[in-house]
Amino acid sequence: MFYDSKMYKNVTRPCAFLPGMPGLRRPAGTRAWVWCAALVAILGAAAIAAAPVHAQNPVVGNGAAPNGNGNGTALERRVKAAFLYKFLGYAEFPPGAFFDGSSPVVLGVVGADDLAAELTRTVAGRTVNNRPVVVRVLRDTEVQVPLHLLFVGGADPVRVGRLVRQAGAAMLVVTECDDGLRQGSVINFRIIDERVRFDVSLDAAERNGIKLSSRLLTVANRVQKGVQ
Repeated sequence: MFYDSKMYKNVTRPCAFLPGMPGLRRPAGTRAWVWCAALVAILGAAAIAAAPVHAQNPVVGNGAAPNGNGNGTALERRVKAAFLYKFLGYAEFPPGAFFDGSSPVVLGVVGADDLAAELTRTVAGRTVNNRPVVVRVLRDTEVQVPLHLLFVGGADPVRVGRLVRQAGAAMLVVTECDDGLRQGSVINFRIIDERVRFDVSLDAAERNGIKLSSRLLTVANRVQKGVQ
């Protein structure tokens, strides 16, 4: 079953979901930057006015750049990096997810080195629930390491599904391929009307011991629950 985000319209209106990102400026007359500035400044309760992602390279299918490395355009990378950081603030991790009160939140990125670099810049000097944030760039053979969030870049659902299954120690798994939720991810980015949106699987979140805030569900494109 799919729950449309409108079903959550009675949930308390979320505060600004994406803060302004340092260095993000809108060139005069560039519509894409207008939308991007709006995205990172404020988030509406019913839907995301996400940034168009056609500013530089053509975007195909799942939003990946034509070279298929899952990196997308520079603008798309900024939006996705901001989302990945903010997802952490709307996720409750299971007991034992951290060694102690000072342990960092660890994010892993595989198959999207440019996005990893953007994410590193995004989280620099920031915390999640008073914990520092660490970004690790991983190879396909390294996804088994314990992670609080794993982003699997790339459009190939077979490869993505294999990596998600191997990443048993990862908790909040995010993908960007077609049918990403069916491959086992908790959150899957989609490009809808040239804007970055995301779907959520409550079953995958429960399976991984993650509790997602109703604020996050309010602004998701679709929330999936039950057998498809």
